[in-house]
Amino acid sequence: MTSASPLRDLRIRADRLCQSLLELAQIGATPKGGVCRLALTDLDKQGRLWVVEKARRLGLEITTDQIGNTFMRRPGKNAQLPPVMTGSHIDTQPTGGKYDGNYGVLAGLEVIETLIDHEIETEAPIEVVFWTNEEGSRFTPVMMGSGVFAGAVTLEHAYGASDTAGKKVKDELQRIGFLGEQTPGEHPCGAYFEAHIEQGPVLEHQDKVIGVVPAVMGLRWFDCTVKGFEAHAGPTPMDIRIDALQHATSIMQKVVAIANEFKPHGRGTVGMVQVFPNSRNVIPGQVQFSIDIRHPDSVILEKMTALLKDYIAQVSSEKSIAIDLKEVSYFPPCNFDANCVDTIRQAAIDLGYSQMDVVSGAGHDAIYMNRLAPTGMIFIPCKDGVSHNEIEDAKSEHLEAGANVLLHSMLAFAKPVTN
Repeated sequence: MTSASPLRDLRIRADRLCQSLLELAQIGATPKGGVCRLALTDLDKQGRLWVVEKARRLGLEITTDQIGNTFMRRPGKNAQLPPVMTGSHIDTQPTGGKYDGNYGVLAGLEVIETLIDHEIETEAPIEVVFWTNEEGSRFTPVMMGSGVFAGAVTLEHAYGASDTAGKKVKDELQRIGFLGEQTPGEHPCGAYFEAHIEQGPVLEHQDKVIGVVPAVMGLRWFDCTVKGFEAHAGPTPMDIRIDALQHATSIMQKVVAIANEFKPHGRGTVGMVQVFPNSRNVIPGQVQFSIDIRHPDSVILEKMTALLKDYIAQVSSEKSIAIDLKEVSYFPPCNFDANCVDTIRQAAIDLGYSQMDVVSGAGHDAIYMNRLAPTGMIFIPCKDGVSHNEIEDAKSEHLEAGANVLLHSMLAFAKPVTN
């Protein structure tokens, strides 16, 4: 939208948006003020039903596909046009916050409610979607719902994914009542915008209100299994042990060292470790752990991967220990649609918000949507750059600003009807 737009003074209601976020956060609320609402659990079902009921009260058309992605549509004047879509996810990390994902979904519904309040019709339909299992904390791969929707993950592979208790995605979708009928990917999309907290410290550090996201870092996720031999911790001499944990920790340290070789954008993280048999007086016989490496340059990301694989091969050979490295997710660096990026930037300028470009270090459903339709992302600051943590927080004025930029960006694509 430009400053000449007759709708330039249109704004969302910040009080209503913030109240919605607080209400949804009560489902799975944790003692420290965060949210634990893992994908396809009973709490996820409650959260989904809460959002769907809010959409029904707004008179939206609701569709759920076979992987549980749920679309909430406000019709446009021209039903033949593909919808301008927004959304995110409502599943959380085990120690998640109120805003990661949830903000994008509820900001989208607030955009629609604002248009209803002001009786503004659009040429194209507007839709809000919540995607299944974005976090990947219960099931892998991460960003499962949008991945299936984009054809990057097969429905069969997603259905077969299981959690640590052996429960499978398809069974859990059916159990909570969100195993829909629509074939993923058959749902049209004209453009996709996603509003999100930054999940990093850049905007707050630079004292900017809006982050315009031109690109997302590429990432690779691996599961690594080191196989040693469990034995008694007392009688077994140090020089003849096959200690899986000691060799695993050297690989973990290498992950961090590789990331530090490629500052400032290199990232390397080991966030999940399982030790077997996990007894204080038994030498570990097997260690399974996750590896997460990221970089916005595809060439450097490939080099980081090669260094990791070379080191693991070296450890395996020199120590005569079996090591299995399996890649479970790969997302190449993603560059968003230039028109969407420019529209978001111009909306922020027209609305009087300070803004800057921010490359995302986290994965988002927008990455997959970028394969299907013009896509852009809007970031707002979060307190101290903290996310995936119960203390995650955002200022109401920033939540409002991001939703206003989302509103005007979507209107620029959906086109308000003029009489």
